[in-house]
Amino acid sequence: MAGAQVVIDLTNSPSFEDRAVLEFFETSGRNLLTVEAPADVRHHVALSIVGIDRTDNGYFRGKVAQEKLIVASGIPYTIIRATQFLEFLGGIADSSVAGNVARLPPVLFQPIAADDVALVVAEIALAAPRNGIVEIAGPERAPFHEIVARYLKGVGDPREVVRDPEAQYWGGRVTEHSLVPVGEARLGRIGLDEWFRRSPAGG
Repeated sequence: MAGAQVVIDLTNSPSFEDRAVLEFFETSGRNLLTVEAPADVRHHVALSIVGIDRTDNGYFRGKVAQEKLIVASGIPYTIIRATQFLEFLGGIADSSVAGNVARLPPVLFQPIAADDVALVVAEIALAAPRNGIVEIAGPERAPFHEIVARYLKGVGDPREVVRDPEAQYWGGRVTEHSLVPVGEARLGRIGLDEWFRRSPAGG
């Protein structure tokens, strides 16, 4: 970290198992922040997820722990909470499939393209620390199951998407606004159709 003015933390856990995720984010966060302080880093930027404090699943608990370490560190910071990436829709669909049917809750969803996230991260890294949270989301908000159905159709995946109010998201219950910003948020420019046009293979 010697000579570094800004640190951008985009680390991600190699395991989604609850305990492993928590240990990863606590350990990696502590390791980074411990060496940033004596190096006089002026801005710690971390990418997080919209709704981690409103949804109870193991991955989100790990991100909450990471954010708490950042806030307590005393290092000037900005936390960028993004909605789910459009690039993750295939994995989300796969995680929700039983047989040939993907069951998804009818909650609101507002996925963002990774290119839009990258632009915001770069801009914030070069700006003064907010010592707070910035939320970003995609330009389209629609029911979760509808967006995933559009994605599967776009990639030629024949699996059916079913609206299921009892379906969970990565093992956690979600309500209508669990996965979208509920206050002010910056919106990306790339919606699902534009994303497909840029990447015909689906990401």
